[in-house]
Amino acid sequence: MPAAPIPTFKHERGLIAEGFTIIAGIDEAGCGCWAGPVYAAAVILPLDSRIGLIRDSKRLTERQRLSIVDQIKTRATAWAIGTASHQEVDRLNIRQAAFLAMRRAIESLSVKPTFILSDGFKIPNIDIPNKKIIGGDRYVKSIAAASVIAKVERDLEMEKLDQEYPGYGFANHKGYGTREHRESLKKLGPCAIHRMSYKPLHASRNPI
Repeated sequence: MPAAPIPTFKHERGLIAEGFTIIAGIDEAGCGCWAGPVYAAAVILPLDSRIGLIRDSKRLTERQRLSIVDQIKTRATAWAIGTASHQEVDRLNIRQAAFLAMRRAIESLSVKPTFILSDGFKIPNIDIPNKKIIGGDRYVKSIAAASVIAKVERDLEMEKLDQEYPGYGFANHKGYGTREHRESLKKLGPCAIHRMSYKPLHASRNPI
């Protein structure tokens, strides 16, 4: 089995050579979840930042993500979070809600990028040049850094929501469709932060 790729600054260096001076990577977390908001992070990471463990957040353990997220935030030129609520997911659909979260993250950056690299999809309705990279969180360092921040920040939010809506196990599964989550839905029905447009939930009509 081939080794997992290690993200590099290859794409960022190529854009800088073309004259783009400030490159931001962006990624989302929580699109596949049944509950809670979708998060996006935008990160401008200097080429001389040396954080060896940066990977696609899905390839890191929780402990590994927590061990590097502060390094990423400290060494980044700028970083920001954008979110879209579960109501916006239901109203817009998950892809458009993720784009909305991404635009909010970009708008919240303290430094305006001159180019944006995004994972998987080109972001519509922004006035900054943007290129999609398929598998970007595996190959592009700034996108991988964004994936780590988005994942950590969303997980923390789901742990808080677990206190507001006990019994669903949000602190454990973070809103994903695990067996624990399925069993809690059978027992309790959906709560106020569930995405009712999702197939496992949309038949329910009485969120608590």
